[in-house]
Amino acid sequence: MKHEAWWKKSVIYQIYPKSFQDDNHDGIGDLKGVINRLPYLEKLGITVIWLSPCYQSPMDDGGYDISDYYEIDSIFGSMADMDELIATAKKHGIKLLMDLVINHTSDEHKWFKEALADPKSKYRDYYIFREGKDGKAPNNWRSYFGGSAWEKVPNEENMYFLHAFSKRQPDLNWENTDMREAIIDMINWWLEKGLGGFRVDAILNLKKPTNFYKSYPADAEDGLSSISKYIANQPGILDWLHELDDRCFKKYNAFTVSEADVPDRDLIDYVGPNGVFSTTFDFSYSDIALPSNGAWYMLRDWTVVELRERIFNHQLKAQKIGWGVQYLENHDQPRSISKYIPEADRNDTSKKLLATLFMMLHGTPFIYQGQEIGMENITTLNLDDYDDIATYEMYDRALIAGLSKKEAFDAVVKRSRDNSRTPMQWSSEPHAGFSTAHQTWLKINPNYTTINVASQEHDTSSVLSYYKKLIDLRKAANPYSEVTIFGEFVPVVYNQENIIAYQRVLNDQALLILINLSNESVVVDVDKTFKYHVLDNLAPSKIEDGELVLKPYQSIILANYI
Repeated sequence: MKHEAWWKKSVIYQIYPKSFQDDNHDGIGDLKGVINRLPYLEKLGITVIWLSPCYQSPMDDGGYDISDYYEIDSIFGSMADMDELIATAKKHGIKLLMDLVINHTSDEHKWFKEALADPKSKYRDYYIFREGKDGKAPNNWRSYFGGSAWEKVPNEENMYFLHAFSKRQPDLNWENTDMREAIIDMINWWLEKGLGGFRVDAILNLKKPTNFYKSYPADAEDGLSSISKYIANQPGILDWLHELDDRCFKKYNAFTVSEADVPDRDLIDYVGPNGVFSTTFDFSYSDIALPSNGAWYMLRDWTVVELRERIFNHQLKAQKIGWGVQYLENHDQPRSISKYIPEADRNDTSKKLLATLFMMLHGTPFIYQGQEIGMENITTLNLDDYDDIATYEMYDRALIAGLSKKEAFDAVVKRSRDNSRTPMQWSSEPHAGFSTAHQTWLKINPNYTTINVASQEHDTSSVLSYYKKLIDLRKAANPYSEVTIFGEFVPVVYNQENIIAYQRVLNDQALLILINLSNESVVVDVDKTFKYHVLDNLAPSKIEDGELVLKPYQSIILANYI
C-alpha cells in the first residue's frame, strides 16, 4: 500500500455528536460530552473515532451543510474543545477522523453569499449557476433528497443553481482552480491539527457533465430523473482526487474512507496500490432492501442467499484489489437489527449474530454509536417529530407515487435516518443518561430503560460484552489476532439457503465462521480440523461425527489451532 497501513489494525467507532453525550445540559450532544466518554471507548477497544460534522452549520442536513470549515458550531462547543478532544483522545490511544464534505457547502457559506450578492464576483464561479430553459430549470434532474436539483436564484431572471442534495446545499464547481486551492488549504489546516484522516462524503459527485441542458427519461411519477446517474463517478474526477491525495493525504499518512459506490471496474483506481483513498464503503449489502431508484417508500424483499452473495462478492473483490471496511450501521442507515432481522426474532441472540457476521469479515470494522448495545429503530414518533430532511422529502415522494398518508408514513419510518440519530442510551436514568435538559433535540427511544450501557457493561452475557469479545480477537495479545485482521476471506457455501459461512485463512491458521440467519435449527458439516471453540453467541455446540447443529440465529467461530 502507498502508506504504512496503521488503520488495518484499527477498530473505528462513529459518533454522531448531536446525539452522543450532552455536557452543557441544553439537550444537544457536544464535544465536551465526547471527551467525557473517551474512557468508555477506550475500554470498549476503540482505536479510531469517526466524528460526524460539527463544523459551523445551520443544520439543515444535520451538519452536512457547512457554512464555515474553520469553525466549530456553537451547539457543539468551540475550536478549543476540538483541540482538547484531539489531544485527550490521543492520550487514550484513539485517533480522530472528521467528515470531509466538499461536494457542496451551506447556502450560508460566505462564498455562496458573495455569489448571490454579486453575479460578477469570482465566487459566482465557485458554484454551478445556469440559465433556465424554456422557462423551466435547465434539466429534469432529481436531487438525492427529492424534487428538482435546480433552485431558482432569487431576484434574478431565469437563473438557477445546482444542488445534488438539499436546496440549501449548493454544489461547488470543482472546475474552478481557485476553489480547489481553497479546499486543499482547508484540508491541510485540519491535518496539521493532528487528525488521523477523513471519512470523505459524497465524493463521487464532484465531476459534472458539461451539458446541463439535456433532460432524461423520467424514472418515477414526479417526471424527474435521479441525478446520481449523471454526476457519479464521471470521467476526469480522478485527476482532482489524485491532487487531493498527493497534496494532502499522503503528506500526513492520513486514513481516508470514501462514501463512494464505486463500480467494480473502477475500484482499483480508488483503493488499489496507487488509488486515491485508503479504502471505501460498500453499499451492496447495507442497501440491499433499496430499489434501484433509491425510493425508501418501496423497500424490496431480499433473501439470505442474496445477502450472502453480495457480502461474498464485496469481500473477494476488496481483498484482491486493496483493503475493505465492514459495517452494518451509520448515521444514514436504520438500525441493523431492525433492518436484517424479522421483528419477532429481534433479541440479544440475533444482535450478537449480526455482530459476528460483520466483525469477522476481512477489513477494518466500523461500529456506529449504540450498535454495541443493540439499539433499535424508534417506532413512537409522529411525522412532526422527525428532524431528518430526507425523511420529509421521501414522504412527499411517496404521496406523489400514490400512497396514502398512513402508507407513506409507515414506509419511510422503516428507513428514516433518524432511526440511528436518536440519543445514545447510557442508562435507565431520565433521558437515558444522555442529557439532564428538560427536552432533548430528538426524542429518545422508549426502550432505553432496558437497552442501555449501564445495564450491560457488567453483564458478561450482554450484547456489549459480546462486542468486547469480538474486538479482543483483534488485539495483539490474542492468539487469533493476526488471522482475524489479515486472514484471507474464503467463502464456504452450504446447500442450506439461510447459512452464511466463511473462513479466515493466514498460512496454516484458519477460523471458520458459521451464521444461521433463520429461526430454525440447521445441521451443517464441519471439517474435523476445526475442533477449537473460539466464540459462540449461544451455549457452545458440540461437533458430533463431523456435524454441527446450528440453533436458530446461532453464530459460532471455530479454529484449527489454539
